[in-house]
Amino acid sequence: MNVRQLKELFEFYKSFLRSENKGSRLHLWESQSLFQKHWAPEEENFSKMYDDSLQNSTTKRLWKRENYEPKRIMLEFIKMDPDWTRQMFGELYDESKSLEGRLGRFIFYCDLFLENFKKANPASIENNHYHEDGYEMTFLYLAFRYPDNYAPHNHEAFVNFLKKVKAVDPPIVPDVERYAKVCRTVFKMMSQDEELMELHLNRLIPGKSYMEDSLVMVYDFFMAIEEG
Repeated sequence: MNVRQLKELFEFYKSFLRSENKGSRLHLWESQSLFQKHWAPEEENFSKMYDDSLQNSTTKRLWKRENYEPKRIMLEFIKMDPDWTRQMFGELYDESKSLEGRLGRFIFYCDLFLENFKKANPASIENNHYHEDGYEMTFLYLAFRYPDNYAPHNHEAFVNFLKKVKAVDPPIVPDVERYAKVCRTVFKMMSQDEELMELHLNRLIPGKSYMEDSLVMVYDFFMAIEEG
C-alpha cells in the first residue's frame, strides 16, 4: 500500500465523519453491541440465543432484505439440529484454525443443511442459504464475535480501496486471508490518527453502540470511499 495515498484517504474519511452521513452505518455498532451482550453458545435454547444476538432497533437489513434472508434460514437450520449448528459456529470461531478453512467448512455445513431442509420440505422454494455469496454474512458473524480482529466484508469496496492505495494485484475473487490482514493493518494505522479516532468516537452512542476497538470502522471507511 502507498502510505501517502492511504493518509489522503484518511483525510477524506475525516470529511465524511464531519458530514451529515457520518451515522449512515451506526446500526452496525449497535448490532455488534447486542451480539456481544447475547452471544452465549452454551445456552440451552440455541435458537433464541442466536435470534437475540442478531437484533437492531432501526433496521434488519444486515440479515433481511429482498432475496436475502440468512438469519431466517439459519433459524430453520437450528430448528432442524441445534447441536450441529452450535458445533458449526464453534468451528467458525476457532481461532486456532485458518480463516479460509473455517469459512469453507461453515459454508459446506450450510450446503448440507440446505440439502436436508429441501428433502424434509419438498414443497419449499428455498434454494439458497445466503452464507456463501461474497462472505457477507459469515464475516458479519466474525466481526460481531471478534470486533478487534475482523471487519464486515464487501469485496467490491475492498478492491476499490486497494486500487486507490496502489496495492499490487487486487483480487478478482474474494481473498479472505488478505482481506482480514489488510483490515487489521488499516485499523492499526487509523488508531494512530488521534483526530480521526476522536471524530469516530464522537458519533457513537454510549449505551447503544459498541464502544471498544472495532474493525467495523474499517468497513465503514471502505464503504465511504466506495460511495465517493
